[in-house]
Amino acid sequence: MNEPDLADIWVYLAASPLLGLTMTLLAYLAAFRIYQRAGGSPLLNPVLVAMALIILVLLVSGIPYQDYFEGAQFVHFLLGPATVALAVPLYEQLSRLRQLWLPVSLAIVSGVVFAAVSSILLARVLGATSQTQLSLAPKSATAPVAMGISDAIGGLPSLTAVLVVVTGIVGAVLGTRLFQWFGIRDDSVKGIAMGVAAHGIGTARAFQVSKQMGAFSGLAMALSAFATAMLVPWIVDWIEGVL
Repeated sequence: MNEPDLADIWVYLAASPLLGLTMTLLAYLAAFRIYQRAGGSPLLNPVLVAMALIILVLLVSGIPYQDYFEGAQFVHFLLGPATVALAVPLYEQLSRLRQLWLPVSLAIVSGVVFAAVSSILLARVLGATSQTQLSLAPKSATAPVAMGISDAIGGLPSLTAVLVVVTGIVGAVLGTRLFQWFGIRDDSVKGIAMGVAAHGIGTARAFQVSKQMGAFSGLAMALSAFATAMLVPWIVDWIEGVL
């Protein structure tokens, strides 16, 4: 029996779901090591670097994204349990949350309204199509919610998904730096801002800073998704009626 050569082994691995899972884990481990070596620089956010590494490997190897995702979907599945697990650190901050429920509520509603209105108006000023404007409106919500809202109001869910990821990465990269510039030191305040503006990716970054910041970011992410679903369709109708 002939021994399989390297090309045959690669063809087998490329068609195996295990490759996508392994590639995802190795890319994130490498990205996190780079992040640590750089002293925690937000410009080298592990999610951003891992995405770049995976894209590079897929382009060089010629592996279709669909084949890669057959394995990577196992990590994708864990997003649900990970989101539910955010309730644990949030419960530990329950006494603090009871004191801040009013400012937290106002901050979330204000953040959702500003994010939607500013996105639509800025896109309109820059000449974007109506469908692109509608795709931008829910970009600050977590991806499944944002895509559902986009489809309901006439946007493109696929475009919204890309915008959600970009928004999360930008928020995770710039958020902590902005907090330093504005002298914001309260982790609960920083967590609310990060969760509203940068959803899941921002929440992951918040947990790297502190447990309290991550807990409040997770709360803001969940509540802002609900507020976005309730308010964005109304905001879109209002803007179209006025302008």
